[in-house]
Amino acid sequence: MEADKWGRRIRAYRKLKGYTQEGFSKELGVSVSILGEIERGNRLPAEELLERITHSLQISIDDLMPKD
Repeated sequence: MEADKWGRRIRAYRKLKGYTQEGFSKELGVSVSILGEIERGNRLPAEELLERITHSLQISIDDLMPKD
């Protein structure tokens, strides 16, 4: 499933940058439960949310894209 690959990478970069799930969800303007669903691979982030994630983490979308 593609969503789980996105979720794992988002979680890894979030932790690398020192964000807690709660702190990162506040910065993104989403609930902790939505971020949790994304990180667990139960939900794909919308394009607008992906842009906010990459901006907050100071990475490019290519960095976040799952590698095959």
